[in-house]
Amino acid sequence: MRIEIDKEKKSVRRLIVSVFLFMLLLAPFCAFAQTSALDRLKTVGPAGGYAATTNDTSAAAIAGTVIKAFLGMLGVIFIILIVLAGYNWMTAAGDEQKVEKAKEGIKRAIIGLIIITGSYAIWTFIFTKFLIK
Repeated sequence: MRIEIDKEKKSVRRLIVSVFLFMLLLAPFCAFAQTSALDRLKTVGPAGGYAATTNDTSAAAIAGTVIKAFLGMLGVIFIILIVLAGYNWMTAAGDEQKVEKAKEGIKRAIIGLIIITGSYAIWTFIFTKFLIK
């Protein structure tokens, strides 16, 4: 009897997680911008220093998009690591070894964030100074 209840709970949890992930992946497609706002951005962009000659199919634009997406995913991984380490710390129940392990996880995640931020700054510098003319 107990095994059947545990299996049922696991299947309900999997269903909830699956629905949540599906909704999370579907969310960007539900955000629609008005055409007039996009037209205003097209006129404001060149005045702000955005290179109007760069299109989305140039090699530099594609590389920039790929690198920004990769660094964005690393940022999401950082958030997950911080939340997991915080959860481990909160559920340590006074066990010093678990608390130290959680603190070490937070330290490593913050070092990773510093590395990600530094690589983004370097990429932005190289992209703006050398690739966009």
